Amino acid sequence: MSKFDNKVALVTGGSRGIGAGIVKRLAKDGANIAFTYISSAEKADALVKEVEAYGVSALAIQADSGDVNAINAAVKTAADKFGKIDILVNSAGVFVTGQVDDPAADLSSFDRQIDVNVKGVVAAVRAAIPYIPNGGRIITIGSTGAHRSPYPGISDYVATKAAVAAYTRGWARDLGAKAITVNTIQPGLIDTDMNPADGEFSAYMLQAVALGHYGKPEDIAGTVSFLASEDGRYITGSVINVDGGQSA
Repeated sequence: MSKFDNKVALVTGGSRGIGAGIVKRLAKDGANIAFTYISSAEKADALVKEVEAYGVSALAIQADSGDVNAINAAVKTAADKFGKIDILVNSAGVFVTGQVDDPAADLSSFDRQIDVNVKGVVAAVRAAIPYIPNGGRIITIGSTGAHRSPYPGISDYVATKAAVAAYTRGWARDLGAKAITVNTIQPGLIDTDMNPADGEFSAYMLQAVALGHYGKPEDIAGTVSFLASEDGRYITGSVINVDGGQSA
């Protein structure tokens, strides 16, 4: 018997990077999977085929997490197909830099970051709650930047991640009576196409990491699997750093 037999997971931003790692791990552990993507239908279809090899059902849904209506529709599509959503993972996110004193700052990019990283998470949770049974799980992928800002130009980004950490604490109270746990995982340096281990500034950033190397999407996915499992039933309202000691 698999860990997540008869369970259904919805992962936003699940076609690439950390999100794809989470989709693969939950499917490997037996969950039926729905995930959202923005533009790469070919990559999403390939991921569906890959995870269905584990013997689960999978569904790719095109939806922009910065569009509340699209997220609402995606949640309904997943619930209509599978009948429920036991595990919601908010993985979609964008990273936009810019210093507060920059007169040429692109405010539309700031708005986009708020729309995806904060409003998109709130919309997904609100839309999913009617379909989450008692004992369900809500997990958001945040950032260690929620409580530290190690270099200039990331204030807007880290503010969005601090917001979802605060929502996590509040939602844990709201949903505790239903035994729905709500947690945030805060990755450190994870080797993805958005932040590759061989990137221009990687050597500099690694100086703060106790283990001395980048993590992998599988490291985040493993923590998601734990929190989503029965072993994680008494953890809620928590923010968990998975960062190789970067925050130590």
